[in-house]
Amino acid sequence: MREEKNTRRSLVHIGFDGRVHKVFRGPKAGERFATEVRVLNYLQERGCDFVPRLLSSDSNELKIITTNCGSKVDLLSDSRTAKLFEELESYGVRHDDPFLRNVTYRASDGRFCVIDFEFATVLNEVNESGVVADPDVVRGGEPALSGVEWSCRTDVGLFRRNNEDAFVALSLNSEGAPLLGGQGKGSLGASDFIFAVSDGMGGTRSGEFASRIAIDKITSLLPGYFRSGVGAEKGERLVMDELFETIHADIGLLGKAYPECLGMGTTLSLCWIMPGRMLVAHVGDSRVYRWRGGEGNGLLQLTEDDTRVAALQRAGKISEYEARNHPARNMLSKALGAGNQYVFPQIEIVELKQGDRFLICSDGVTDGLWESGIQRLMRDGADASHIVDHAVKQSGRDNATAIVIDIN
Repeated sequence: MREEKNTRRSLVHIGFDGRVHKVFRGPKAGERFATEVRVLNYLQERGCDFVPRLLSSDSNELKIITTNCGSKVDLLSDSRTAKLFEELESYGVRHDDPFLRNVTYRASDGRFCVIDFEFATVLNEVNESGVVADPDVVRGGEPALSGVEWSCRTDVGLFRRNNEDAFVALSLNSEGAPLLGGQGKGSLGASDFIFAVSDGMGGTRSGEFASRIAIDKITSLLPGYFRSGVGAEKGERLVMDELFETIHADIGLLGKAYPECLGMGTTLSLCWIMPGRMLVAHVGDSRVYRWRGGEGNGLLQLTEDDTRVAALQRAGKISEYEARNHPARNMLSKALGAGNQYVFPQIEIVELKQGDRFLICSDGVTDGLWESGIQRLMRDGADASHIVDHAVKQSGRDNATAIVIDIN
């Protein structure tokens, strides 16, 4: 058999008879297997002829065998692609990854087809009481998480000559890891999303160099973990441990090799968004906040600043006002590089709910905004540009960077 695809979520082979053999693996493999089997059976019952026909399924091995719908399509207009997925919905199924990567061309009858239904919704499924289920609600009554929106912004501030902050936004899927723009939206489930902010430190321009190293390592290493399936085998926590360790080691080596880079380091706060959950990995005093509406919620700082002043504030020994005005408030106890021998990142798993908003920011933002100000801006739906503009206006002493993420 010929290997067609080998990713974190699935392994696909084409048999000598042309049939497609797909094995599900990675996060929620059983759930995705069940979805694809259910959706393909549903479409077959309704006579949909431009999707794969399910020939067999094995729930123990999480494997399906289907007919072959032809070769992948490299070029098709957006309007033609949208029309194809609209046609699919006329059969009662919404594809939750409605992009060209899931379109094939069947030469035998000149037909464009749709494939890969592990992320799809049967629009008229009924619940246990016999009532037509709302496709935007999942079992248990919780709203389904359908997408993510983001905005990113960095500003040099009012007094610095260069920007030692850096950020990255990218998606991870079986087709690759494209960098995302400063703002946009995407489909949860079809792709994972990575958002990160780093804030460098060091003499001359070495701080700027250190923060770029962190971002470059994210963009070069994480896609490989995702596509190879190694990340699924090791688990996201171990992947993050290895990523932070690699960044730390590389910055340290450059510091030893070049005198002008000696002692350089960087903070790093990263969010890895997956279906239903988010991994937060962090070192330094950049921050990740979550704002969640409803009684008993509000603004919550998900990361802990790696400074002695922050430790005093967490212990209740000083107030926010005293921490913000403390002469040692910017002295880090932990950073990537910076002459530290070992660094162990804070890693947390956060459950996602519809309406959650997340802010990743450098200390230039928190220097200009009190937590009450951040809470007000997040509650009012401010994007990254509004938050950075407010912070620079209030302080501007440092570079300021923010990423705002909305879960829909």
